[in-house]
Amino acid sequence: MVTRATIASAKRLVVKVGTSTLTHHTGKLNFFRIEKLVRELSDLANQGKQIILVSSGAVGAGLDRLGLKERPKTIPEKQAAAAVGQGILMHTYEKLFREYGQTVAQVLLTREDSVKHKRYINSRNTLLTLLSMGVIPVINENDAVAVDELKIGDNDTLSATVATIVDADVLIILSDVEGVFDDNPQLNPAAKRISEIADITTEIEALAGGPGSSLGTGGMHTKMQAAKIAVNSGVTMLIASGLRDGVVRDILSGADVGTIFLSKETHLQARKSWLAFGARISGAVTVDPGCEQAILEGGSSLLAAGITGVQGRFEQGNTIRVLNAAGREFARGLANYNAEEIMRIMGHHTNEIVQILGSKSYDEVIHRDNLVLMA
Repeated sequence: MVTRATIASAKRLVVKVGTSTLTHHTGKLNFFRIEKLVRELSDLANQGKQIILVSSGAVGAGLDRLGLKERPKTIPEKQAAAAVGQGILMHTYEKLFREYGQTVAQVLLTREDSVKHKRYINSRNTLLTLLSMGVIPVINENDAVAVDELKIGDNDTLSATVATIVDADVLIILSDVEGVFDDNPQLNPAAKRISEIADITTEIEALAGGPGSSLGTGGMHTKMQAAKIAVNSGVTMLIASGLRDGVVRDILSGADVGTIFLSKETHLQARKSWLAFGARISGAVTVDPGCEQAILEGGSSLLAAGITGVQGRFEQGNTIRVLNAAGREFARGLANYNAEEIMRIMGHHTNEIVQILGSKSYDEVIHRDNLVLMA
C-alpha cells in the first residue's frame, strides 16, 4: 500500500488535470500552466516513472477556436466543440512534451471500452505497451462520439478507471480545490483540510455532497466516487490543487499536500477489476448477515439460501451488486441466474433448486471466482 511515506517509490502514476487547471477564466487555454505541468511530468519520466495523463480541456479549446463565448448546452454542440478542440489540445501537448524529449500518444476512450471485457483488456494491453515503450499516453473521453449512455461520465471517473486498468500505484487528481475539507470552505473559512482518509465512510461521502449539491465543491462528489473506484482496486489516490506550482513534485516528495486516500492492500486481478468497475451494473441482491460474513471472512460463493431480496431486472451473466441488510454494497459479481429465478430460489438451500426451477445449472448464484469484494 502506497502512503505519503512511501509515495516517492511509486512507479506507475496516473495524473488527471481538470479544465479549471488548464484554462483561464475566459475559457481559453492557460499555456503557462500547461507548460509547467508538462515540465513536471517530463522530469518524472526522466526519473524512470511511467506516466499517464488524463486531460480535460478539449471542449474549452474548441470553444475558443469556434469563437463561442459560453459552453454549449446540447450534446451535439459539445461534441462539435470537442472534435475541434481535441486536435488543438493534443497538438499543444505533443509540442510541449517533445521540447522536453518525451513522446506522447493520444488515446480516446468511451464507456464501452470499459464495459465490454474484450475492449477492456485491449485498452489495458495498449496502455501497458505504450508505457513499456517509454511513451506518455494522453487520455480523454471520446467526447466527439460519446453520448450519455456511452460516456464514462466525467474525467474523474475516467482517470480512476484508467488507473484500475493499468494497475497504477498512484492516481493524482489536480483540480481547483486543495483537497477534502471537514466543511465547505467556500462557506466556512475555518474549514480544515483532511490530510488522510483511510476508509471512505458514509460520513466522509457526506462531506462531498451529492451531484450538483451546494455542499459539494469543485465537483467533489465525482472525485469521491473516483476515490472509491481507485482504493478498492489497490490504487492510492490524492486530490490536490493544480493551481499550486510544483504540486506533483511536492506530492511525490511526501509533503502534506492535498488529501490522500489510502488504497486497499493489493491490486485486483484484471478480470475482477473489470467486474468491479468496468462492467455495467444491471441489478442487485440483498443478503442476510450470516451470508455477508461468509463472503467477507470465509471467501464463500453467494448461495441462494442467504439472499433476502432482489432489485432490478437482469439476466444470467449480468453483473449485479451484493448488498447487506443495511443496504450497503459490499460485493459484486456475475449472476448465474436471472432476477426472476433468484426471486424464486432465494432463501432456499442449493438442493432445492431443481425442485423449484425444474433444473439447476449452478449451485451458486455467484461463484466466488466471479465475485469481487467492495467493502
